Amino acid sequence: MKKYFKYALVCAMALPLFSSCEGFLEEENFGKPTTDQMLQNEQNVTNLVGQAYADLRFMHDHWGYWGVNTLTSDEGLCPIRKGGDWNDGGYWKYLNTHEWNAYGEAFKNIWNCTVSGSVLCNNLLQTLYSNEENMSPEMYAMYVGEMEVLRSYYYYLLFDSFGRIPYMEDYSARNEKLLDPWVTWAHLVSCLERNAPKMAVVNDANRQLYLGRCTQGVAYTLLAKLYLNAESYGCTPENVMAAKRTCTVQNGKEGSVLLQEVGINIASAEDFYTNAVRCLNKVINSGSYAIENNYFNNFLLENGGSKENIFTIVEDGTTNNERDQYSCKNKLRICYLSLHYKFQTRFNMKLDCWNGFVARPQFMEIYNNRDVRGAGDRKGTMTNEQFAWFLGPLCTEKGDTIADNDGTPIVIVPEVESLDAANRVDGARMYKYEIDKTGTYTYMENDFVLFRYADVILMKKEALLRGGQDDAPGIENTAVDAIKKRAFAYEADPIATFDQTYPDAFTAIGTGLNDGILAERGRELTWENQRRRDLIRFGQFEKIQYVKNTAETRRWFPIPYTVLQKAVVDPTTGKKIWTQNPGY
Repeated sequence: MKKYFKYALVCAMALPLFSSCEGFLEEENFGKPTTDQMLQNEQNVTNLVGQAYADLRFMHDHWGYWGVNTLTSDEGLCPIRKGGDWNDGGYWKYLNTHEWNAYGEAFKNIWNCTVSGSVLCNNLLQTLYSNEENMSPEMYAMYVGEMEVLRSYYYYLLFDSFGRIPYMEDYSARNEKLLDPWVTWAHLVSCLERNAPKMAVVNDANRQLYLGRCTQGVAYTLLAKLYLNAESYGCTPENVMAAKRTCTVQNGKEGSVLLQEVGINIASAEDFYTNAVRCLNKVINSGSYAIENNYFNNFLLENGGSKENIFTIVEDGTTNNERDQYSCKNKLRICYLSLHYKFQTRFNMKLDCWNGFVARPQFMEIYNNRDVRGAGDRKGTMTNEQFAWFLGPLCTEKGDTIADNDGTPIVIVPEVESLDAANRVDGARMYKYEIDKTGTYTYMENDFVLFRYADVILMKKEALLRGGQDDAPGIENTAVDAIKKRAFAYEADPIATFDQTYPDAFTAIGTGLNDGILAERGRELTWENQRRRDLIRFGQFEKIQYVKNTAETRRWFPIPYTVLQKAVVDPTTGKKIWTQNPGY
């Protein structure tokens, strides 16, 4: 199913709705079917909704959502190298120092790709609404739910970045005003609460069928993130409960309703966290997911069998269907982005390595050197143990250290000499995604992880520490032990070692970057799109290494200049209906 679903995403994406595509409907020949005839076949409906996932594959690019989230947090750094590599007018450095402006290419890419994805979801929903009578009630509810949850995820990425966004639930060309963050939050929560119970529940029999698709686990995990981060978005019990419906949907279909109408009442700040716990318990109690015994099973070249990965972007490491959009590429390139140039020849990699993104030096201090999620004893390729970061010598198979262009041995170090003139070996390299060492794939074949069960467990522990009430206490404890056990897999008593090394990892909010559950989230979820929002939630975003602009307005990105230039004018005021975020 992985390959078929991948094919459906790319093949259908650039075509008009229901246009022909070689191989698109391989199993049955309909001749020239009508829309209602096509939608009576469930595989055709799957192909139809599969189109809407294509824009996700631009989100993990360094010119997109993943890039700016990584480089603006303490887990990522992209210094200018001696000789000028990665200068680009200081663009990457300014993300590191929080001195970006509204002209950044990545901000435009995030806006355009997420809006494109949400609009396509609304287009496809309009088709489903118009053909409800041609599907069984169960099929109709499931696929409408899938599209509404996916649309919510696109809006979540847009909302998490900019705060004030044009949220719409119908397929229309009109320009709506930018909603206040708490209004958008209420819409997203209402939509997800309404749809989550209708979604497909993953099990061992259907896991491959729903690989890369929105399921009940995805819906409840996203809901939990919205509740957990509500206060960091500026939400209060008063403003979210006062939020009014702003959406209309054609054909008499109801859009997002008031929170009260889906049974949600936020009377105090603690209610945000109690609702987060409720949603997380839904994921835990589903039995759909489990902590993998080996941390690296989640990041293998063929990681579709991971029971821990809840939501992934299904990758195709070949050059088939390679596309660029707004300078982003729809291929995963994280390994190449981070590794030193000479890794290409050492491991027979098809694409050249760029020696770019690394870890901020202080971030590496949160790891014990025996934690598999860290860098180990800095032995590089001279160790038989696997670690998530690469530090140490890059050696030949015989053990000889490979020389750089100037003849010096390549030994990767955690330190970075300067943001303006870093050495070629400066900075720890991301190493948890398995590298194709056979030369089979041009790009990365590993499915990119968006939501993972370990995050669910960590979120529940945090929500409880923030005052959330638990209707199923302790159901996560087995998973907590599994996380601890695999983190110190090379030790004789890994759980005891974990508890001695990180005594407050699951028991304390912490007061800084190096302690409590924030540090544990950094160790466990690095480079998985979680860290920037975590830092904001913990009040640490302005306190990380190299940051120069410490204004809290940096917690939202600027609405791209090109977007504001195209905004329509309100005829009653003569002013554009979209305005810039404060601080820019």
